[in-house]
Amino acid sequence: MILSISGIVLFGTIAFLFFRRDGLKVSHAIVCALFGFYIAGSSIAPSITAGGASLASLLSGIRF
Repeated sequence: MILSISGIVLFGTIAFLFFRRDGLKVSHAIVCALFGFYIAGSSIAPSITAGGASLASLLSGIRF
């Protein structure tokens, strides 16, 4: 649950920055959001979730 909330905040922030700085139109943001909802309901959603968890695990293992 924590990972999905972090992802929502991260992608929401990125979308907001694109909207403010790069001229992302509201219609484009709506299309992206709808695409995300449709992807979440598809059969590929578990693979995307597993890939996100794997990427988070990889990034958390990096030591600076």
